[in-house]
Amino acid sequence: MIKGEFNFRFGSAVYDLSSRTYLMGVLNVTPDSFSDGGRFFEFEKAVAHGREMVNHGADFIDVGGESTRPGSEPLSEDDEKRRVVPVIKRLVEETTVPISIDTYKGAVADAALAAGATIVNDISGLTFDPNILKVVAHHRATVIIMHIKGTPKTMQENPVYADVVGEISDFLRIQARKAKEAGVEQIVVDPGIGFGKNLEHNLELIKRLAEFKNLEYPLLVGPSRKSFIGKLLDLPADQRLEGTAAAVTACILNGANIVRVHDVKEMKRVATIADALKPSVGETSGSNPHTGL
Repeated sequence: MIKGEFNFRFGSAVYDLSSRTYLMGVLNVTPDSFSDGGRFFEFEKAVAHGREMVNHGADFIDVGGESTRPGSEPLSEDDEKRRVVPVIKRLVEETTVPISIDTYKGAVADAALAAGATIVNDISGLTFDPNILKVVAHHRATVIIMHIKGTPKTMQENPVYADVVGEISDFLRIQARKAKEAGVEQIVVDPGIGFGKNLEHNLELIKRLAEFKNLEYPLLVGPSRKSFIGKLLDLPADQRLEGTAAAVTACILNGANIVRVHDVKEMKRVATIADALKPSVGETSGSNPHTGL
């Protein structure tokens, strides 16, 4: 990848997403998240954690007000806005990093962008709410298009693919084209680790992650604390740090531009080493047995 290929503007910040791996810190303003059990549900705790992640090296903060863990129920638009908008406003005032809103609802995205967010991270890949594209285009925001099979409530009920990478690539290509046709200028794609995928699907996606570079959009991957790590290690979400570090390293070496993580301080260190180990331009990941995956 040529440096400068993915120069993206997020408000006043300009990032060259091809220059190194960027970190998106997860800020769940929910009482029932799978990963942190509502630790940051209270307003002041949420803001403090956002500031802490910035201090530890987060390049983005992704604020979410609705849990999307397997089996979760949807939240009303009004409740979701009440959770996220005050936090976004405060973080915009107190930090300089771009803020992302993790939502699939157009009305929530509109309120969050009006409050100062510059990115919409849509787990549905623009499929749950047809109005969300209009909102993103109106605010001239960046959109992250993620793949999901089913809904958060049903997505882990025996997901089946004939070709997991091919099918997800086709979906992301089609949805990105729709976004461009709607006037969205900055698009990031995410294969959706853990969203309607079983253990084998998730492992194959990470192993074949480089194939998504053919889409020619920046690639975001979110393996942090996911259930596939728990299954491999037989550990709960709060004990998956080492497994997350290994998965993040694999994602970076296989082409991720952004990794979405909970443990920013630790994963910043991981990303620094993984970036140093990435093959140089012209090398293939298989050409060096010590760095290829």
